[in-house]
Amino acid sequence: MNLTKTFGEKAAQMSIGQYCPPLCFELAGKRFDLKIDYGEDTGDAVLHFLDNYKVEWSIKSSGTAKVDEYKALKGDDYTYLVTWCVKDPNKPADEPSNENHTWIIDLEQGLVTFLRCTKGENPYWKYLIETHFSFGAIRQEGKEIGPKRHGFSDDVVGTCVQWQYGSELATVHVYYSTNWYRITYPRDQVKSDAGAAQNDQLNNLLKDLPGSDEPAFYIKIKEGMYLVSLTEQNMERYVGDKVGFRSDTLCFLDNYNRMYDVGRGYGTSTFSNPFGAPDPDAPPAKDGEIFVMIGAYGKPGDVDEHFFTDPNPYLV
Repeated sequence: MNLTKTFGEKAAQMSIGQYCPPLCFELAGKRFDLKIDYGEDTGDAVLHFLDNYKVEWSIKSSGTAKVDEYKALKGDDYTYLVTWCVKDPNKPADEPSNENHTWIIDLEQGLVTFLRCTKGENPYWKYLIETHFSFGAIRQEGKEIGPKRHGFSDDVVGTCVQWQYGSELATVHVYYSTNWYRITYPRDQVKSDAGAAQNDQLNNLLKDLPGSDEPAFYIKIKEGMYLVSLTEQNMERYVGDKVGFRSDTLCFLDNYNRMYDVGRGYGTSTFSNPFGAPDPDAPPAKDGEIFVMIGAYGKPGDVDEHFFTDPNPYLV
């Protein structure tokens, strides 16, 4: 029996989530009292992981605790990416949330990064997602909080990586600017007709844009480890519902010491098959939530030099 033929097609259908490692439950029962003193959401914060699935949290010194369902992955032995969608208890459970919280908990240095992603801030594009960053430290009994924090970095500028998310899905990221990145899709990785068709469609979608450039933020967590945040704002403005996933924001905890990453994707799906053409006779699709955990393996990317030097078509 050819196992890759028997199981490979089903595995490839998992797309960006195929190589995601198992969820981590090591934080269950732990409580972190945080001093968030840099960024947009400063103030005392508390994260109390009640069990393997629920977290009680409060931010900005509000003292008002909420409970949501979290997911956690590990970037290395001491560093966690934890994320959840903020649910409104007064709305149906299947209604998409308007806010996602992602934390990097760095036990090695006693530091944290908080990424808050919100929909609905822009009056012109209701699906557009904005990102808000804050930085702080973990309060520990008998230990003084030092001055160092995670922070924005340009170390990654000049880097090109091919990230392999699954057996049929890879992307090439070009980190060419402190606040922007570019993307392309390799043609030599796919083995099936379905994979080739998907890559062709994604590359064709990019042709509808002035450029593949999207806002990006790079945060140094420690030596060889960076949080990379990408948000498809221009895709939303120029392509909209032609794709079906709207203003996706993705963040990756990139471990260059081991050349892999873990992350999450958050956004809105406006029809059931994001990579297929919408059926004009079908009833309007109900908005669905995109919330997916990600894992990928990396290798040096191979792109023409112009990917690093072309002017950004969205800037004067």
